[in-house]
Amino acid sequence: MTVHRMDNVAVVVDDLAAAVAFFLALGMELEGEAEIEGPFADDMLGLEGVRSAIAMMRTPDGHGRLELTTYRHPAAIESAPPAPHTLGLHRVMFAVDDIDDTIARLRPHGAALIGEVTRYEDSYRLCNLRGPAGIIVALAEPIG
Repeated sequence: MTVHRMDNVAVVVDDLAAAVAFFLALGMELEGEAEIEGPFADDMLGLEGVRSAIAMMRTPDGHGRLELTTYRHPAAIESAPPAPHTLGLHRVMFAVDDIDDTIARLRPHGAALIGEVTRYEDSYRLCNLRGPAGIIVALAEPIG
């Protein structure tokens, strides 16, 4: 048996509507929303009494998906946003046509650059920024 694909990356957020707005501004599409609760959710997560809401976002090409989740019960655990060199999930990267325009569209939704927009050889312009719930969202604009 082999892996068929990576289905999605999930991010826990405190404000689902604001997170959806952020990723819509990035250019993703809202695939659907759902309320999640019941024994299957409790068993899968190893928690009791799970009640959550999710919004599934997808890239315009239909290949990448991001699940945004907010917990009604139990309450989400707050922590400081990780530094770029923290062990564990590091970031989510998106290829974009125009990095400057994308940053400008995301700023009203709370995006803040981490460092600067840089150039990697003659291949990409790159940057990291903070997105919803402090996650690191990386942008890559192909050069040429």
